[in-house]
Amino acid sequence: MNELLLSKQARQGVLNMSADEKTTKATGAAVTDGNADEADPNDELAAEFSAFRQPIKDIAIIGSRNVPLPHQDLIEALAFMLVKDGNNIITSGGSSGTNAATIRGAMRADPSKLKVILPQSIEQQPSDVQDQLIGIPNIIEHQDWAKMTLSDASRLCNREIIDQCQQLVITLFHDSHTLQKAIEYAGEQHKIVTPLFLD
Repeated sequence: MNELLLSKQARQGVLNMSADEKTTKATGAAVTDGNADEADPNDELAAEFSAFRQPIKDIAIIGSRNVPLPHQDLIEALAFMLVKDGNNIITSGGSSGTNAATIRGAMRADPSKLKVILPQSIEQQPSDVQDQLIGIPNIIEHQDWAKMTLSDASRLCNREIIDQCQQLVITLFHDSHTLQKAIEYAGEQHKIVTPLFLD
């Protein structure tokens, strides 16, 4: 979980550049095909900021519910940072773990940048999840999946989230079958995937 530390390496892993951008490893400065200002090679601080200059993205953050509290704090900080950088966050519901931490961080930064996609209807969510959803302006629920098992509905929900994002950040254990399938699906859809394994 060390990847979540707000170091240069973690930030570059989460805010990975789009396919048409290039990064110069020597200076860490981003080089694009546009007319962005080039960093002064003699100004190390300018080069650092240039490396972090990214286009706004739709970033999905989903993952395990069984996340230790210190790691939840890091996920919350990550979601907060990404929204403050102008990105849009997509996640699902959850009373604890990755999704809940993502919601807390994004809501603190800017609720309008958060989208929550539920695997079923709001009424089918546990009461603590319903409480967490209060005040979120953009919630998509799926009453059409109400008769499915939660496992099947969650699989479809993960796919919808992945379809709507450009980059997927996902926390999981190596034996997390459903989340491993989500990574495989994201790869098939040519999404940027940042897996953060908890074991």
